[in-house]
Amino acid sequence: MTGITPTAILRGLAIGVLILAWAALAHYGSSGDGNSDFAAALAVSPLVAIVILLLWRVVNPLWMVLGGLSVLALLAYLWPELRQNVALLYFIQHLGTNLALGIFFGRTLLAGRQPLVTHFALLAHAGEISPAKERYTRSVTIAWTLFFLGMASVSAFLFFFAPAAAWSAFANLLSLLLIVLMFIGEHLVRLRVLAPEDQSSIADTIRGYRLSTRRPPEQP
Repeated sequence: MTGITPTAILRGLAIGVLILAWAALAHYGSSGDGNSDFAAALAVSPLVAIVILLLWRVVNPLWMVLGGLSVLALLAYLWPELRQNVALLYFIQHLGTNLALGIFFGRTLLAGRQPLVTHFALLAHAGEISPAKERYTRSVTIAWTLFFLGMASVSAFLFFFAPAAAWSAFANLLSLLLIVLMFIGEHLVRLRVLAPEDQSSIADTIRGYRLSTRRPPEQP
């Protein structure tokens, strides 16, 4: 069994620090404080990063340049509106992310599909898990589906009916804590309901996820 290397730990810590810094700055900007241009730039940075990654895969340099210039032109054209609606930018991002994750997990629960967490477990254990663990991983997939859909619902409610600072605290700060608590809670439940031979280490979970990014869940 491959353990977690020091390099992987350092990489994880660095990513964690970046996420926390981004969350703190996002809360500061979306709650109405700080410079609106900086807050808007921070809000669109994840989308710009995704576009850059996609353009990087374009073989034709001309299309890469044209795509990059088009994105810059669109941002310049929309910038006056973007800087005036910083909170809306963060709301769309938070709502869209949680809805996408909820759908991503939930669609694997449909008839004839393999639940996503079950898929992770099978990859981490060479394609063999017990019936008890298969049932459990399906339940965990349901739990994560409900979690992300619930996060999206609460986010929408707070955005429209609560002060901006309250929504921002939930979306940018509390969401991260809730995700961590969800992982911890699931781990504690797993230790309680599964037999020792069905337990998975953190290294197994990470390996299963990394393998899943290289190969989609098996479908009939």
